[in-house]
Amino acid sequence: MSLEIIISDAIKDAMRAKDKIALDALRAVKSQILLVKTEAKGADVSAEQEIAILQRMIKQRKDSFDQFTAQNRSDLAEVEQAQSTIIEKFLPQQLSTEELESEIKKIISQTGAESAKDLGKVMGMASKALAGKSDGKSISDMAKKLLS
Repeated sequence: MSLEIIISDAIKDAMRAKDKIALDALRAVKSQILLVKTEAKGADVSAEQEIAILQRMIKQRKDSFDQFTAQNRSDLAEVEQAQSTIIEKFLPQQLSTEELESEIKKIISQTGAESAKDLGKVMGMASKALAGKSDGKSISDMAKKLLS
């Protein structure tokens, strides 16, 4: 079942529950999926694109949360946090820190990376291999830690 159908069902559930925050978050996700579909001239959105859309939307909400928190706007920050949590439910299971470290160690050994100079090689492979399972910042931080 495609993410678009799952989101549409979740929108209906949020409408029935009168959950405005969930409804806003889910409508935003559906909007982004339709935008990608329109740009692709009606072609189906791939699973990788769906994951990328969700990750981008979560990152936007986390950035907004940080900005609102810095400006002491807890009312707006709470909304962003709640929407981020709702969107995260549609991502695949995220890797734990230990699992992420293990995966990046494998990638480091595959690429033959030895120092921080080889971070680009590691990040290229890790970003592709771990797409949807972990966010880019976590992957980058772990790779830097292991290569230093």
